[in-house]
Amino acid sequence: MKKRITVKIACTLILLIAIFQFACKHEIPVPICVPGDFKVTATQTPATLNQNNGSITATSNGGTDVKYSLNGGSFQTSGNFTGLQPFGNYNLVGKNLAGCTDTVLIQIGSSDPCSGVVINVTLTKTDAAPNLSNGVITANASGGTGFTYSINGGAFQNSAIFSNLAAGPYTVAAKSATGCIGTGQITVGTNNPCAGITVVVSSTVVQPATNQSNGSITASATGGSGFTYSLNNGAFQTSGTFSGLAAGNYTVTAKNSNGCTGIKTVALGASNPCAGVTVTVTSTTVNPTTGASNGSITASATGGTGFTYSINNGAYQASGIFANLAAGTYTVTAKNANGCLGSKLVTLTASSPCTNTNIVITATVVNTTPCVTPTNNGSITITATGSTGFTYNINGGAYQASNVFANQNAGTFLMGVKDANGCTKTQSVIIGVVPKGPLFTNVRSLISTRCSGSGCHMNGTTTAGYNFDADCSIVSKWSQINQTCVTYTMKKMPISPQALFTAAEKAIITNWVNAGHKYTD
Repeated sequence: MKKRITVKIACTLILLIAIFQFACKHEIPVPICVPGDFKVTATQTPATLNQNNGSITATSNGGTDVKYSLNGGSFQTSGNFTGLQPFGNYNLVGKNLAGCTDTVLIQIGSSDPCSGVVINVTLTKTDAAPNLSNGVITANASGGTGFTYSINGGAFQNSAIFSNLAAGPYTVAAKSATGCIGTGQITVGTNNPCAGITVVVSSTVVQPATNQSNGSITASATGGSGFTYSLNNGAFQTSGTFSGLAAGNYTVTAKNSNGCTGIKTVALGASNPCAGVTVTVTSTTVNPTTGASNGSITASATGGTGFTYSINNGAYQASGIFANLAAGTYTVTAKNANGCLGSKLVTLTASSPCTNTNIVITATVVNTTPCVTPTNNGSITITATGSTGFTYNINGGAYQASNVFANQNAGTFLMGVKDANGCTKTQSVIIGVVPKGPLFTNVRSLISTRCSGSGCHMNGTTTAGYNFDADCSIVSKWSQINQTCVTYTMKKMPISPQALFTAAEKAIITNWVNAGHKYTD
């Protein structure tokens, strides 16, 4: 029997020698993996806040032709993995030509390029002419570099100049190269080309023969250039001469190239009932809101009786009130019962509804709680006062009716509100991370202290498919910890020669499990 065993061992040795000789002859590597000879290390580059641009770079020592796999993916020769989301755990496996492997657990962090950054936006303007869209806003931003600009939530552009603008309120946003945003508000008003301009109409007449229409009026004007002339609110013409006229009272209007007008009443063929009569027009105004037609002019006149009123050479009316007016320059004419006229130039200026509006933002923050699903469990609830009809946005996005922004990760957010008049206000709000609870902290400390030997799940070692270097791994494996370390319904831990947990140490785990075995307990 002993001889047969000796022969069997000898045959086995001969077979092994033959295998090694064959491998050497044909240069076939024989994989031999010694624990600790092959080691993988990894570094991480945090992702920008709210972006998936983190990266992991892996290196190794020991072995040749090393390949790497991330989270069970295909092995690749490069140790670089990019486009990774933050706050995630990644299992990085390295494998060399001999088939030896090593695993590293690493987590991607998050960085906020806008933390502590204040973008200041300064705006200058050129007002628009009445009823035209030729206003200009020029923006200047500080607090960053590589700025692009947006107006009223439109697309961002390289130029800081916005032209062809009508009168109204505007919000200009400046965005730096790192994506940090600041805003400024300004109202484009309406300039008055007729301010300080007085158009004076003079005339010469040829009286008509009795019962004939052969009289004429020749008008000229000062107070501008490029004059055109109208008779009795008719069409304007370049010539100031009107012929073929019968006896009667006529109204001559002169208008310069900027639209400024002057009026004169001329009598043909009879005594002039307006000689020595001066019709004076006074007015009160209600300026319109920017972008709206809700202004009004109320006119009254002296220098006669039976007055009727006209605006911008329109039809005469008994009332001196003209409503539903936009910003602009208007000519109000009063005519007495004898046809004598007086006029006044009235300018309505748009008023910004945001001038006296003070919006106050109050934010209620729910910080993110680690180790629960979903991980983006933070929220911000915005409350605004100082106006009405609020809508809300986050980080310069579209405005919405809801003031609650849920499913947020930890970080800094730019919260904005806009009222019914388009007035806006922004405020920076921070979502933090809920601290770990005292019971969990005790368990974390116990496991970190006592789980350091063979067969444990610490210091980069993954045993039975999990690792306790990450807090959330302890939370998710609470049942296995309880069964192995307290109730012993699974394999007893720690593994000998380490001593099992004492009663006091078991109580630490039991207290945490009974409290709900959560990160915050």
